[in-house]
Amino acid sequence: MATIRLVTEVPGPKSRALVARREAAAARGAGRLTDLAVVRGHGAAVEDADGNVLLDFAGGIGALAVGHTPDAVVAALRAQAGELIHLCAIVGSYEPYVALLERLVAIAPGEGPQKAVLLNSGAEAVETAVKIARAATGRQALLVFEGAYHGRTNLTLAMTSRYAAFKRGFGPFAPEVYRLPFPDLYRRPRGMSVELVVEQAIAGLERAFVAQVDPAALAAIVVEPVQGEGGFVPAPPPFLRALREACTRHGIVLVFDEVQCGMGRTGRLWASQHAGVVPDLTVTAKSLGAGMPIAAVVGRADVMDGPHPGGLGGTYSGNPLACVAALAAIDAITAPGFLDRAHAVGTHLREHLETLHARYAHVGDVRGLGPMLAIELVHDRQSKRPAPELVQRVTSEALARGLIVLRSGLYGSCVRLLPPLDLSDDELDEGMGVLATAVAAALAPAAGA
Repeated sequence: MATIRLVTEVPGPKSRALVARREAAAARGAGRLTDLAVVRGHGAAVEDADGNVLLDFAGGIGALAVGHTPDAVVAALRAQAGELIHLCAIVGSYEPYVALLERLVAIAPGEGPQKAVLLNSGAEAVETAVKIARAATGRQALLVFEGAYHGRTNLTLAMTSRYAAFKRGFGPFAPEVYRLPFPDLYRRPRGMSVELVVEQAIAGLERAFVAQVDPAALAAIVVEPVQGEGGFVPAPPPFLRALREACTRHGIVLVFDEVQCGMGRTGRLWASQHAGVVPDLTVTAKSLGAGMPIAAVVGRADVMDGPHPGGLGGTYSGNPLACVAALAAIDAITAPGFLDRAHAVGTHLREHLETLHARYAHVGDVRGLGPMLAIELVHDRQSKRPAPELVQRVTSEALARGLIVLRSGLYGSCVRLLPPLDLSDDELDEGMGVLATAVAAALAPAAGA
């Protein structure tokens, strides 16, 4: 039986009315990707204000690996709300806070003593990881990569790539942030092998240690094992291994930003596990909280203990409601069979996307890791010139037919898929069928031109 049920156009009149109220009251800079107004959701489906039921393959921009309103999370929130909504972990301790720290330490990548700290958002957690690295090393400089997205605070904006979308008008930015090209295998020069791209990226790292920043000044190298906003670009495992070796050699803290690619999104609990590389610190958020605002940094105890007592924390960090949601989400993601299902979802999704790639010349690439997948739309496969206007058409056509998908990519030229990792085959096939129809409709004008 189909999940999608449309009773009005999408967005309908009630959605448009609510969005009009939002526009009147909200600051212009607060982003809005659709004119949809949602009243409820469960699993992979949401219902809008007009009574339309849609499939959600945006997943709160990667925050809903376990789907909308999972029963265990809802039950945990209801029970906790009747006991303790807020205390502030600076003031005192409470069971959900301590239990979540213990759980994160238990599942953290690597061996040896681990510790964790709880925060409110991915950006705050990235910035906290930098503070920890600076305190532990006594150094200030950071090394990041083109295409990266690390957040919207002043420091994380300095670390983030894609200037016009996120940074324009907000400078000056924090100093001592150095940036290198990321080994994007799709956009390698024609005729260049994958191996040579990786070799050049590693050589560029060593050259930067001479030309840009002394490694003895670097507190941390911060990298996404799979770039999220950058277009679902996986870091080649040999490149991540080279970063690990360089950090170990020079006493630099290796930080993996797994805000979007962690918590099962790639079919493994941590994206780092695909490469067999253990970072010193891992940043997690989004699907950690099943939609509740919570984030964490977890890693080597000796590094985590770098900051002085009182140097970390915040009023809402480790809020009891967010903690119980995170504990229930971790239970679901680590339950027997969940990650196996996520892997199967990834295989099935890729089959659908490869069919689109074979059918349409404007679909230049299919990429990602496990079920974290995207297509890049281009004007032609030879030049690989990005086609963000085609992505806008695809997302609009998909929404009108009852499927929510989002753009991504350094050039805004990718359609990314972030559905619940345990959705059914029927839901997956229905959603991908809508996407195929949307791509056909969006590319028809381009083909005619």
